[in-house]
Amino acid sequence: MGESQQPHLVVLTGAGISAESGIQTFRASDGLWADHPIEAVATPEAWQRDPERVLRFYDMRRDQVRRARPNPAHKALADLEQAGFRVSIITQNIDDLHERAGSRDVLHLHGEILQARSSVDPRLRYPLRRGGIRLGDVCDKGSQLRPDVVWFGESVPRFGEACEIAAAADLLLVVGTSLAVMPAASLLDRVGLEAPCVLVDPEAHALAPPGVTRLDRPAGEGVPALTRHWQREGRLWVPETLLE
Repeated sequence: MGESQQPHLVVLTGAGISAESGIQTFRASDGLWADHPIEAVATPEAWQRDPERVLRFYDMRRDQVRRARPNPAHKALADLEQAGFRVSIITQNIDDLHERAGSRDVLHLHGEILQARSSVDPRLRYPLRRGGIRLGDVCDKGSQLRPDVVWFGESVPRFGEACEIAAAADLLLVVGTSLAVMPAASLLDRVGLEAPCVLVDPEAHALAPPGVTRLDRPAGEGVPALTRHWQREGRLWVPETLLE
């Protein structure tokens, strides 16, 4: 079967899918924001004011990511790709759990925690295979390295690319996101009218906008249940039995 004939699943993932691997979410009451206000660690102003504190914070996040392991939701998406489906993942998460599970087509909308980049030239990126970033670590142009993440108040440079991917979906699967973060949430508006949209989240009925099919299950339960049906049938659809 040629690639153009394969069912094309586009997946938008958020913090909820990574939370099931033990990565704390920002918005939970016991999450990372509890001791680190957004404006103190995740804005360009924070970087200018206290870069050392920002680097310490992202070192902590990086350590957490390295300890985490892909969960059944990550693995189910990778298995679906191995079964012959076209699977394009757009993730709001800055971890590498999708890649470690085996997914090959992953767009990181908000950057990647395991990379550093230049403060003056965003094209200069450097993998962080171990350790973190320290003051005095510089790029090839002599500028201080910073985390390769999109901070609050910064533009999302890969959003246009994400819109093109969403527009090509046969089905959009949204997993573990509150649909409250823009512009990522607006990707639902880029999907073709004929392409169904499914939200998998324990609070799906409260979060999903009209017209979106709701599956009130954790990612690690709901995503494998869907992918098993899709592999059996060879097509993308939502069985009514899963929605009961």
